[in-house]
Amino acid sequence: MFTISSFKKVAMFLRTSIKIIVLTIISAILIIVAIVLFYKPTYAVSLNGKIIGYTANKSELQNRINEYMEGEEENGIAFRQIDSVPEYTLCLLKKDVTLNDDEIYAKVTESGTQYYKYYAITDNKQEKVYVKTFKEAEEVIEKLKDKGSANKNDIGIVEKYDTNIKEFTSVEKCVSKLYEAPKVVYVASASSGYVSGMSNQKVSLGISLTRPVSGVITSRFGNKESIRSSAHRGLDIAASTGTPIYAAAGGTVTVAGYSGSYGYMIKISHGNGVETLYAHCSKLIATQGQTVKQGQLIAKVGTSGNVTGPHLHFEVRKNGVIYNPQNYVY
Repeated sequence: MFTISSFKKVAMFLRTSIKIIVLTIISAILIIVAIVLFYKPTYAVSLNGKIIGYTANKSELQNRINEYMEGEEENGIAFRQIDSVPEYTLCLLKKDVTLNDDEIYAKVTESGTQYYKYYAITDNKQEKVYVKTFKEAEEVIEKLKDKGSANKNDIGIVEKYDTNIKEFTSVEKCVSKLYEAPKVVYVASASSGYVSGMSNQKVSLGISLTRPVSGVITSRFGNKESIRSSAHRGLDIAASTGTPIYAAAGGTVTVAGYSGSYGYMIKISHGNGVETLYAHCSKLIATQGQTVKQGQLIAKVGTSGNVTGPHLHFEVRKNGVIYNPQNYVY
């Protein structure tokens, strides 16, 4: 039976248990208060098993390290590689302990290796020149194609990564270095035909001419300059490489090929002994024997033959005499 004595024993046990629980709670509260007052939760940062410092914000520090590893696109740094990744351990430290995020960052990144991204332009799979961007590499290839470089089908682009930055070459210098003159069949004396002389006189051509190209006149008919041995036989109109050249009048293409100092050239017969000639082209559109209309695209401005820069050399002839083009156009 449950006696009074048993009841007293249970009551004493409960009182004792309650006191213990209360004391335990109070102790825990005091411990927590002490921790809050004197300690703070912190991360110990280790590198290769050795503590190198403490940080209160693990995510912020690691994000900073990640940004370092991601590189700097504006400086051509593709990424950075570090020898060891830091490890974080949660711990409690006295509040007067100094945190050292900057020192940790410096320690982690001091062994970092930078890798630069660039592009090699190859000729027959051999690296020849280097540029910073893929866009520049594409531009080089397009210019080589426009100029009709003999090796245009052997040119390639390779994406490269290296710890050392390469010496980059400008687009124009790349084109100059890589360009190979095409193997062409020369047109013997077809460019000039029979020429009995030059004249500044204006004679009737029986046709009207339109401007073959838009540009700036840089050398006029009859000029005597150091780059040529005789008086200038035509009109030079400067324009950028690839600028369209149009037939000054309708007729039949009698020459479309490469001819010595004229480079790539086209000659059109307009009937009654009248001819026009278009030289130093980068690309020929019209072909020999083709009938063309006035204003029809026949070629593109270039630097083939004996030139100092991209331009069209334009001649007007009648019955073997070369006449000043400015008497009829420009």
